[in-house]
Amino acid sequence: MGILLHNILAVLPAEPVSSRPADQPYHQKNIVKETDIYIEGNRIIAIGNAPEGFSADKVIDGKDRLAIPGLINCHTHSYMSFMRNVADDLSFMDWLFGTIDPIEQKMTDEDTYWGACLAIIEMMKSGTTCFNDMQMNIHQTTRAVKESGMRAVISRGLVGSGNDEGGQERLRQAYEERDAAKDCDRLTFMLGPHAPYTCDDAYMRIVSEEAQKNHMGIHVHLSESESEIQQIKEKYGISPIEMADRNGLFDVPAIAAHCVQITDSDMDILKSKNVSVVTNPASNMKLGNGFAPVPAMMAKGINVCLGTDGAASNNSLNMFHELNLLALIHKGVRKTPQCISAGDVFRIATINGARALGLETEIGSLEEGKKADIAILNLNTPSLTPRNNLIAGLSYSANGSEVETVIIDGKVTMENRKVLTMDEELVYQKVNEIIARMDISFEGVDA
Repeated sequence: MGILLHNILAVLPAEPVSSRPADQPYHQKNIVKETDIYIEGNRIIAIGNAPEGFSADKVIDGKDRLAIPGLINCHTHSYMSFMRNVADDLSFMDWLFGTIDPIEQKMTDEDTYWGACLAIIEMMKSGTTCFNDMQMNIHQTTRAVKESGMRAVISRGLVGSGNDEGGQERLRQAYEERDAAKDCDRLTFMLGPHAPYTCDDAYMRIVSEEAQKNHMGIHVHLSESESEIQQIKEKYGISPIEMADRNGLFDVPAIAAHCVQITDSDMDILKSKNVSVVTNPASNMKLGNGFAPVPAMMAKGINVCLGTDGAASNNSLNMFHELNLLALIHKGVRKTPQCISAGDVFRIATINGARALGLETEIGSLEEGKKADIAILNLNTPSLTPRNNLIAGLSYSANGSEVETVIIDGKVTMENRKVLTMDEELVYQKVNEIIARMDISFEGVDA
């Protein structure tokens, strides 16, 4: 099937992404220009001039529309979407072990499936076309991804102590899920050791050895809170970053979520091992953990990407919200408006995310030969009027409701804000039934 985006404004790389030096992730500029985009199968086959013999089965009128590469949410827990607004205003460890963990122990496989469905709807409706997920119940998120047409990288969360039976079983589940999803090229997999406070030295080494043996990347939470730093320092005498490094987690392509409480020496390790860092501004602020030193990491050449974390801590999966926060908070904290630009933020949410996931040659920018993962925004909205600087508008004024049409892997999955691949009303019904059954809703009064 051929799709033509006709006379549409598009955010395009000023030069091919492939020409960018691998150690300079922030030098790629983008421009906005009116053009035609030609899609055949699951790829963009031309931008500008029509390729010979192209025939469009579907033409999308680009008048008053903006095409952008789909946003990439590099750290989330999709199943948590039904935990939205049930564990608020708590310290990190109270939030995790006092509220969220008990809810997770009650979850069924079907609960996690419907939670993932809800998350995918929310992400799709706000322009996300790929997400990096850490989950607990195998086959359920992958089932939702297959049905919805979304793209995802999946990690089964791994917790263990040495060569204990539980840790080995979780690894077995990770491989089972990976092998069962070989029929879907929109799904790829990593290993997900949860965090230094849930995986000891010996288990981290086991996971890193498994990752190397199976040519898989690592997705891990690191240096998220002060309590984590203190706990690991008392137990091991080093930082969480140092612990992960000495146990081999960075000897394969690695994504470290959060990295809020880190030192210069931690950053030097991350850069030397080419670790990608996912900053999650809303979640980190809401849990009182602080801000990742993104400008400092940028200055060292670390590949920084963007995530929402789960809806239990955010309480949103809207990447435009994260774009806005990322563009603003560091200016305020550092009292330097130039420390991060709108262009930086857009790259962090797109091509840097693709690089982190090992998908830079496939997604993350609108280029000939890449997969057709595209979000189309309606520019006839208050937030994007006037059109003075649309790249700035994406970071500073857009809120996600402007996303009108989404194309993933060359297929239209949302059109005129209607998700075509999922039954939204059924998903809302099922999630509300889960909340009622588990009796976890909160209907108190703010005192």
